[in-house]
Amino acid sequence: MPSPFTEVHQQFRASVRQFCERELAPHAAEWERDELFPNWVFKRAGELGILGAHYPPEVGGAGGDFWFSVAKSEELPRCLMAGVSMGLLVQSDMATPVINDLGTAEQKAEFLVPAIRGEKIAALGVSEPNAGSDVAGIETVARRDGDDYVVNGSKTFITNGTRADFVTLLVKTTPEAGAHGCSFFLVPTETRGFHVARKLKKIGNHSSDTAELHFDEMRVPKRYLLGEENMGFMYLMQNFQSERIIACTSAVSGSDLMLSEAIQYGRDRSAFGKPLIKREYWQHKFVDLTAKVEAARSLAYRGADGYNADKYLGGDSVSMETVKLISLAKIFVGDVTSEVADQCLQFHGGWGYIEEFHVARAWRDQRLFRIGGGTTETLRYYVAKLMGL
Repeated sequence: MPSPFTEVHQQFRASVRQFCERELAPHAAEWERDELFPNWVFKRAGELGILGAHYPPEVGGAGGDFWFSVAKSEELPRCLMAGVSMGLLVQSDMATPVINDLGTAEQKAEFLVPAIRGEKIAALGVSEPNAGSDVAGIETVARRDGDDYVVNGSKTFITNGTRADFVTLLVKTTPEAGAHGCSFFLVPTETRGFHVARKLKKIGNHSSDTAELHFDEMRVPKRYLLGEENMGFMYLMQNFQSERIIACTSAVSGSDLMLSEAIQYGRDRSAFGKPLIKREYWQHKFVDLTAKVEAARSLAYRGADGYNADKYLGGDSVSMETVKLISLAKIFVGDVTSEVADQCLQFHGGWGYIEEFHVARAWRDQRLFRIGGGTTETLRYYVAKLMGL
């Protein structure tokens, strides 16, 4: 396909790259050690227009198309911390699109506008201890009580969860209806009954905070219901598409970065009398990996093109053909990214196992890709259904 990026897209890309390389990457060792990046990163990203380039001007965005979000996702890996990339992408492409799609003017003013500015930190509350990819199995319940809903339950694996100002929260409002009984709410974290139960310790993405949340008789006003009651599962399935395709384009770019770093290492490192990169085995390996990365990028771009056409050019909903493309992209990108990370670490030898090398962090961080946003196994099952198998 022809390049989807205009000169304006590329100018935006350059500003994101500069932000990552100059203002974020120098802190990689510190923030990975602290297992948290500071809140000013959200504010600075908002000031630079990074969080809202693909949102309409009336909510503080730049009015761009979805390719601005793709460009952002491709540059964020240059901060050298997947946790920072994930925290920012949750803010701009996972917890907030559903507010733009469904929110009232008042909801957008209270939550979306400050999130785009980086003044309020957002989290998406879907996964639970007993319901990950099986979203319909969530058990957090909201019962109606006058003009409020009273929420009880818990969420886990919540990115930005320890410091979020609000959570875009999926709960059951009609439990007996299963998937057709889910609803979305916007919940300020200062709400009485909202508790950060604990910060979870992960094997990767160390610079990102991930929390378990508990809700104990948490009273949420009806005005914070997002969209229609009991339509939350459908809204989530639409919202998942931007989350998945942006994760794909970011992961492909991260794989490309790993390959570039490995090749440079191979030029500088000698073994048995000549540079590692001059070994025919590794030359052929890098050719094959490059081909797979290019194929992964092409498939991800097809999914992004479909999403852009459906949501920004054609209407409000994502077509099933686009959903299929995005699901296929996530499956394929997950396999390619895992292979690239493993082979690049192997190429570094013992140094690949040392934390000071970016490839060591990238190797453990990428493992989340095949789990988050729907496991690879769940997506294969789903695509098989779409194919009539």
